[in-house]
Amino acid sequence: MLTTFINIYLKLFIILTPFFVISAFLSLTKDYTLAERQRTATKVTVAVVVTCFILYLFGRYIFELFGITLDAFRIGAGAVLFLSAISMIQGKASVSPKASDEDVAVVPLAIPITVGPGTIGALLVMGAGLNTFADQVVASLALFCAVASVGGLLFVAGRLEKVLGQQGLTILTKLTGLFVSAIAAQIFFTGVKNFMA
Repeated sequence: MLTTFINIYLKLFIILTPFFVISAFLSLTKDYTLAERQRTATKVTVAVVVTCFILYLFGRYIFELFGITLDAFRIGAGAVLFLSAISMIQGKASVSPKASDEDVAVVPLAIPITVGPGTIGALLVMGAGLNTFADQVVASLALFCAVASVGGLLFVAGRLEKVLGQQGLTILTKLTGLFVSAIAAQIFFTGVKNFMA
């Protein structure tokens, strides 16, 4: 049970691309005071929790509604997640600052920066693979902890930037992209293997 929790937690934490999210957060809130940054971090975390839980727990019903097989969606989601990973590795995933009076917490920080198309696909696929109530409880706890971890990093984003520097955050974003590409490949090839069986 603990191994399952750690496995799901790490996958979800990586899929949420925390270091890219931190870079975007710092860029979009560069003129904010510390209190405004922390309020924004709280809003982002709440929006991501709500979005992720809806996708994660109700993915199978979405598939049934549209008549999509899980394996067909695995192939599509794996491909989209892989493209997101490539963007991170190449450093093309950048964010332009918004006007100072705009609230950036839900859009674009929560959606689509933290929960983008690739993340949505991965959450739907992983959630639809949960068969028992015990699996759902463990996965839900892991998901909550993963989102809370990203939210915690946003709270200390200013300090992280001072410690790591922008260069350090860029390197960590690229490393995250490599892990995301591996997860994407696994989702994609699982879909292909099951589809061909």
